[in-house]
Amino acid sequence: MELQEIITLVKKTKTFVQNRERAGHIKVKGPADYVTQVDTDIQNFLAKELGRLAPEIQFLGEEEGLHEMTGDTYWILDPIDGTTNLIHDYQHSVVSLALYEKGEITTGIIYDPFREDVYHAKKGKGSFLNGSPISVSDAETLGETIVTIGTSPYDRELTEENFCRFRRVFEKSQDIRRTGSAALDLANVACGRTGGFFETLLSPWDFAAGMLLVTEAGGRVTNYAGEPLSFLSRGSVIATNGRVHEELRGLVAL
Repeated sequence: MELQEIITLVKKTKTFVQNRERAGHIKVKGPADYVTQVDTDIQNFLAKELGRLAPEIQFLGEEEGLHEMTGDTYWILDPIDGTTNLIHDYQHSVVSLALYEKGEITTGIIYDPFREDVYHAKKGKGSFLNGSPISVSDAETLGETIVTIGTSPYDRELTEENFCRFRRVFEKSQDIRRTGSAALDLANVACGRTGGFFETLLSPWDFAAGMLLVTEAGGRVTNYAGEPLSFLSRGSVIATNGRVHEELRGLVAL
């Protein structure tokens, strides 16, 4: 199974993303938590095609939810990271696919169909954007960089403490940004466009591919406590260029 073959499959999802009529078929899963027919179409397509390529590898997709996996190797897919953006045609949505093997993420692909950007990383082989190597920023302090934030919109009970975090980070950094796609935010950290990203509650499909992109680009990814991330549960995520990690963690872990 060649990496380029998987990337070619992922790029075929652009046709689904461009279908505005299907994007208007919306199901509400919870507060600010939506699924469109586009999400379902992409997940069904990739589950089928990846199963054809590698039938021995299990599949964990957002639209089937978190559940215990019986094997030690499986795909982790977010068919559309940024579904609310897609509903409004706010063009910051990506397809995020990772391969989990025996305790670690070994392959990560993030595809931005609006810009035709493909980010990919292989464990131990670096991170790339459209085939060219990428690396994290060289900022030494938050005051030298911008930081992207996630608002955990599905968990509105966290609003007050989250916005206190945002203010603390805003006061120490050059500025903050919000795209509405954690996977895209992680890709931006890997590219050095931002110095860091954080969100209080994310699921594995939100961060799995992006986490590998960041670490292979020279950065660092942990939870708020500075611990490794779990790939079968929701949790907090901080991703940085490594140099500003403890400074950012000190502001959001309070």
